[in-house]
Amino acid sequence: MMEDTPSKEENTRVIKVLEALKQASHDLQTHPSPNSAESNSPSIKALLELETESDTILSNDPLLSTLSEHLASLKSLFDTLQKSCGHGLGSFLARRVSTQSISRVAGSIELEIQAWIDRESIDSLMKGLKEPLQIEEDELVSLLSQFEDRVLQGFNRELQDLVLKSKIFRLLERISCDPSCSRKVREQCAFVVSALIRFNKDVFVGQVLMGRMIHGVVSMASWKSMKVLCSLIKSIKSPLVDEIESNGEIPKIICFLDYKDLHLRVVTLDCVLEIGYFGRREAIEAMLKEGLIKKLVELQRSELGGDLIDIGMFGDEKDGGNGETRFLENHPFASCVARFAVQLEVGEGLRQREKRAFKQEILKTVRNACVSNAEAATIEAEVLWGSSP
Repeated sequence: MMEDTPSKEENTRVIKVLEALKQASHDLQTHPSPNSAESNSPSIKALLELETESDTILSNDPLLSTLSEHLASLKSLFDTLQKSCGHGLGSFLARRVSTQSISRVAGSIELEIQAWIDRESIDSLMKGLKEPLQIEEDELVSLLSQFEDRVLQGFNRELQDLVLKSKIFRLLERISCDPSCSRKVREQCAFVVSALIRFNKDVFVGQVLMGRMIHGVVSMASWKSMKVLCSLIKSIKSPLVDEIESNGEIPKIICFLDYKDLHLRVVTLDCVLEIGYFGRREAIEAMLKEGLIKKLVELQRSELGGDLIDIGMFGDEKDGGNGETRFLENHPFASCVARFAVQLEVGEGLRQREKRAFKQEILKTVRNACVSNAEAATIEAEVLWGSSP
């Protein structure tokens, strides 16, 4: 194991106390009225009780010295508030000032606690990633998942500084690309990378484009890894699709449409649609070269396919598209040929003349791939109906 049991238990106790302090501080900021700052307020009681309990904890960690000072200031403000219990204007103003000060200090306490938790979280995660064989798989996945949740809370400069200083991104990328690591850990590392891109694309996108992350994600060949790839394409757009194409990953992605794993095929279709929207000419050509349209026709012909135009749903906005959405939930491959054609038509990656040329190529391929004239006519109608001529 990565840590001995007493150390882990002590760390758990510290986090539990600090989380309670953080919640009490947050409650105090949420209700900053003078009445909420009375000594019988639940948040005040919690802070006073935890302030006493946390004395020993804070004294053992120099990184918590500022928090200790804030708690001492908060206790002093409580005492001042208690003394201004009269009914005159002076007492009223004193209570107002004290209440505002208490709310401000409570905010500082919450920030200090979150900063400490972030440091501990990244430190524990770094140890696990550097020595993955010294920690249980489920424990490492849990640490990664917790860190992902924290990152997805939104941008925070202090957290970003910790991430950059720790160089954790390199470890996440290395493990995502390491076939000797468990797939669960690799997938969760990839999810964290995707979260970091959404956290601050300007800072982290370059590391994805210049590294081996895309190859690692595609090589996992799972629905979770394809979900990550889909998210990355949405965030980074055309530059990422360019990398996918130049690295020769498109044939592997199209191949996933033939796998037995239904969930993988569904998420792969989503990924193909995103590539269609953001992809430039080279990426679209690479997909068509791999027989994409024929595969889409076969998927549309399957039990989970269907034709939205036959049930009057394709392009129907009368109910806000809700009927189409409900149908696609149970028939994920319905009208997938036309949906791909629409992505090319409305997307950002192609010039107008390229869009027209690809549409003609799609229509020609559909005629050759269909098993009957009726099937071909239906799909052609959807392609023409769903996109401009």
